[in-house]
Amino acid sequence: MNTSIRSPRSLSRIHFFDIPWMKNDAIRLVLAFCAILWIIFVYGCERKVRPTVARLVETELPDQESWNSTVILSDSGRIRAQVKAGHISMYRSRQEIILDSNIVVDFFNALGEHSSVLTAKRGRVDDATKNLEAFGDVVVVSDSGTTVHTDYLAWDNRSRRIRSDALVTIQSPTEFLQGYGFEADQGIRNYKIFRVSGRTELVNTPGGDSVR
Repeated sequence: MNTSIRSPRSLSRIHFFDIPWMKNDAIRLVLAFCAILWIIFVYGCERKVRPTVARLVETELPDQESWNSTVILSDSGRIRAQVKAGHISMYRSRQEIILDSNIVVDFFNALGEHSSVLTAKRGRVDDATKNLEAFGDVVVVSDSGTTVHTDYLAWDNRSRRIRSDALVTIQSPTEFLQGYGFEADQGIRNYKIFRVSGRTELVNTPGGDSVR
């Protein structure tokens, strides 16, 4: 019996497909298909693991920022409103002032007398018209003793009137009102709710207010 031993060098020259069971075309096709699937799988994993590169989006930065500051809204030298906010951002290009971190607005009538005070979480001032919008837990308390609660309120600088399209509750010395759509002078002496959903009259008695 002749026994021959191939050296490692001779073994390295044996072609992969010279192996007898690899000469079957069906097997070779299946292996090629599996190899393609493996490459796709590995490539997909690499794409998942590879950190995404976030595109830097240019955001408009305020021209001026201030903290715990006051903005005075005036007309012809007469103060109309004094706005205090925890944070104020001014944008000259869009003529806008953004107010956040809680705001307090004092309103003044044509004689320069204080008429009411507004508090809210945040707000916005149109720097062209000086109109103001307030958002979030808006409360207006007039010097005449009427209180308004809503989530949104707009103040018109020229007419000195306030309005809201949201749900509003009003409590005056004589009544309690609730509804949608509201308009009044900034002193809340004359007001109306467009869609009233509830109304209660308050009657003054020696022991205090009572409901009728």
